[in-house]
Amino acid sequence: MKKLYFECSAGVSGDMTVAALLDLGADEEKLLEALKSLPLDGYSICISRVKKSGLDACDFNVILDEVHENHDHDMQYLHGSGEEHASSHHHEHHDHGGHHEHHHRGPQEVYEIIDKSSIGNGAKTIAKRVFEVIAGAEAKAHGVPLSEVHFHEVGAVDSIVDVVAAAVCLDDLGISDVIASPLAEGYGTVRCQHGIIPVPVPAVANIAAEHGLILRSINVEGELVTPTGAAIMAAAAKQEPLPENYRILRVGLGAGKRDYPTSGVVRAMIIEPADL
Repeated sequence: MKKLYFECSAGVSGDMTVAALLDLGADEEKLLEALKSLPLDGYSICISRVKKSGLDACDFNVILDEVHENHDHDMQYLHGSGEEHASSHHHEHHDHGGHHEHHHRGPQEVYEIIDKSSIGNGAKTIAKRVFEVIAGAEAKAHGVPLSEVHFHEVGAVDSIVDVVAAAVCLDDLGISDVIASPLAEGYGTVRCQHGIIPVPVPAVANIAAEHGLILRSINVEGELVTPTGAAIMAAAAKQEPLPENYRILRVGLGAGKRDYPTSGVVRAMIIEPADL
């Protein structure tokens, strides 16, 4: 009878989801062991407590080394104006030369990374399903076959870590009935590798269209829903109303990194329907 409910009133991203699940009680040691088993380098993990809108929340941070850095949380880069900023601040991943094997990662390579890890079969299934959703949306956005979706979109180290971490935590909590609220989304544009793009970003719009996700427009300039966050919700949760009467058994708050005028958290709750 227990349900896992994601309240996405400030949007959703991969790291927010993982942090909310850890705060809810998913096993941190088990997660770190699972991530260690991934044949992947170029990052470290920091799990901490932060304050968002005065609320105590868990923060799950994938810290990338310089070669893998992607400006995901650099507000000046995402929303700043002017080419002088872009040129001084932004290095494309492939500036570092094509000899790094991680620059040629497509969906197949990502599935192999997941398969080679020691995570359980349940978590592997969830992680692969999430990546199928992301890969399909990116292929459509860029007008390329699935096999040609490449590293920027699907193989970015932090995406792989966020998705695998979310899958391991969901599997650890063991609640198969997962529901989500509408996903609050902002407006405007953000800068990405390829230029300035509209919010919701094309991959998120494609995921929403393909999987029937409900978005809720709120008056915040910025990207509140990331492709990874949308894909986890599309692959692992149904969007349906809460039971009319319910008990809250546990609550977890996961912090986002970007500073938008919202609560900046995803709230996850374990609930059970209750008869009065």
